[in-house]
Amino acid sequence: MNNWWKSGDPWIWLTAASVTVSIVTVAGLLSLIAWHGLAHFWPAAILEADYSENGSNKQVVIGEIRDQESIPLSQLQAAGVKVKGEQQMTRILLKTGNRDLFGADFRWVLQLDLQNQRYPPELMAIERREWGNFYGYLQAIKEHGQVVSEGAGAWPELQQRLDRVLQLHQQIRTIEKFKIGKLNYELEKLRLKQRRLELNHDTDPAKPVALAAQKVILQAQFETLNQQLTTLYEAIQRDSISANVMDGRVVNIPLSNIVKVYRPNSFSFLDKARFYMAKIWEFLSEEPREANTEGGIFPALFGTVIMVLIMSIMVTPIGVIAAVYLHEYAKQGILTRTIRIAVNNLAGVPSIVYGVFGLGFFVYFIGGNVDQWFFPEALPSPTFGTPGMLWASMTLALLTLPVVIVSTEEGLARIPSSIREGSLALGATKAETLWRTVIPMASPAIMTGLILAVARAAGEVAPLMLVGVVKLAPALVVDNNLPFLHLDRKFMHLGFHIYDVGFQSPNVEAARPLVYATAFLLVAVIIVLNLTAIWFRNHLREKYKALETA
Repeated sequence: MNNWWKSGDPWIWLTAASVTVSIVTVAGLLSLIAWHGLAHFWPAAILEADYSENGSNKQVVIGEIRDQESIPLSQLQAAGVKVKGEQQMTRILLKTGNRDLFGADFRWVLQLDLQNQRYPPELMAIERREWGNFYGYLQAIKEHGQVVSEGAGAWPELQQRLDRVLQLHQQIRTIEKFKIGKLNYELEKLRLKQRRLELNHDTDPAKPVALAAQKVILQAQFETLNQQLTTLYEAIQRDSISANVMDGRVVNIPLSNIVKVYRPNSFSFLDKARFYMAKIWEFLSEEPREANTEGGIFPALFGTVIMVLIMSIMVTPIGVIAAVYLHEYAKQGILTRTIRIAVNNLAGVPSIVYGVFGLGFFVYFIGGNVDQWFFPEALPSPTFGTPGMLWASMTLALLTLPVVIVSTEEGLARIPSSIREGSLALGATKAETLWRTVIPMASPAIMTGLILAVARAAGEVAPLMLVGVVKLAPALVVDNNLPFLHLDRKFMHLGFHIYDVGFQSPNVEAARPLVYATAFLLVAVIIVLNLTAIWFRNHLREKYKALETA
């Protein structure tokens, strides 16, 4: 036994066991997040049952079963529920929807009080732009308030008219967000040019005349688009439906407020699979709505990826240059050792401190001066003197800079001195030796630092709350207006989106599945970015492996 311990085998087995536990834990956590998040998009059957609370007030309830739990008898008795002969009961969380009618989307009911449970195929679910889901029975379709279809023929008629409404909605969105948005952008540029002429005391009479002529043309285009919008809004308000809800009331719903309508109780497995894939795509490609509790997360996904890419472009050259100077040029003495200690200590500074520094230095100091020098015509409205994508990326670049420096220095230290000496002996300068030999051989270590930097930066939230991220960004940082990439704009981020939906949402139960889904997507984005960097690192490592062993 003593020989076995002295051989070191126990430590090998202990290391292998630790790695296995870590992998299993991470896989289990990801599986849990994926299950709670992605299962939300599967179409759930709609239950209809007779409900009698404590044997009285018999009523019909309609909704999706979202959760169920067992609760002890003592808890029920404390709440005034009369139950005999049972040690514990099962209660069910029903998503009853119709928040505009009943005040809440969810309702807890005791399973014992649900009688005559059924799943009628005619029950429909309506995903609305406001007030969440609607559950009920389709009664009739109306055009300008007049019934045009009811009974068995109403359902296919509804599908056709909804397709028309969705096309009209897309046309309205294109005009409002892109065409009118572009005109507003051009009008604002003209206003700023006019203001700059005033600040510069430019007396050339031709310039204001040219600006006024351009403004007249843009305003004429604006009026044309406004007329098109008026026509489209009149057309989209034409149709509506009437539907029965669980308390017997008949309500009218404009088709312009409907995103999707379906009957999940009549779905086959193939129909459910198609619906599930469509919902996943909607989650990834659409914009959020209903205080971020409905719709998609594309702006947050796009903002996260763009921010990480810009941060990587900033931190890599700065970190590599700093590491090369410390290892190759700086005199190795007390000052250099002190700088290395400071760099290592920076890696342990809380991220919120970087956020405060970024707000004070990047936003207010640098951004404020940039506005004074280059954008005085826009003042007092700030251009770069306000949180935005550029300052968020620079703050995270500063936060992850120590990781890149340390990793690059370790890579430089592993390169044999014979490589440098051989290059210098062949007549190369020190700069040529570094650029053509040393840095390429250290590139796998540089990529390792970049991988660690991306992993940390993509998940940071606290500093971003101060230097650029917002709950809902009106426009992406990339669009079709010059200069196409607008680094002064605020943006959405997956990490902040998780915080906002999970802790600031007015509808916690409805938002909970989206928290899991967004968290899983954030982890997936980090994994994809890291795997891409790892592939490049392995490619570079194989390329320069022969030189390292020479």
